[in-house]
Amino acid sequence: MTTTLRPHDLIWLASREALEGITDDWVATLWHTGLPVVVRRDVDDEGRIPVGIRGMRRDQRAAGWVRPEQVTRVVSPEDLSDPQSLLRSPFISQPPVQLALMLAQQTWPWRWGVTGSTGYALATGIPVIHAASDLDLLIRAPQPLSPGEFTRWQQQLNGALCRADTQLETPQGAVALAEWLRDGKALLKTHRGPRLVSDPWDREA
Repeated sequence: MTTTLRPHDLIWLASREALEGITDDWVATLWHTGLPVVVRRDVDDEGRIPVGIRGMRRDQRAAGWVRPEQVTRVVSPEDLSDPQSLLRSPFISQPPVQLALMLAQQTWPWRWGVTGSTGYALATGIPVIHAASDLDLLIRAPQPLSPGEFTRWQQQLNGALCRADTQLETPQGAVALAEWLRDGKALLKTHRGPRLVSDPWDREA
């Protein structure tokens, strides 16, 4: 299938052989084509997609590569923030999903989505979250925004039902929103590695 893939997208693959560069023994035991892998931030001279595989435990994480023609399905973080889908989730009673629903029932000037373990659970129905799980969020910000524009968003997360972290995704990469708002600078994660910036859109470069 032809689509533009971005970090944090969940993708399903045509076969077990689609995974390249994986040496972790647990992957062969636990992973199958019914489970997605997540697009990560990296580059490959052969045009392969950088992916990460997660197991049932926090220490079960592996990184590998996939050729684009092996992708059969894509679910983006934004797909997982639909309020009706959240209401129908078997995990609706869990604090991270409750918080995601609260955000989804409001109007925001940007596109946003759910990533991390909560996103994985929402996309697969696999119970990898619990009452103490964090909520990982992503905001798409193709155009520059000022720190003050995030005040209401951050107020929703402060003192919320669970810990929540937001990645601010710009054309240059991604920064931790709370870190940037607090310090006026943050590590910008790019395809070529991290860089400390005061402007997540990197206009000072």
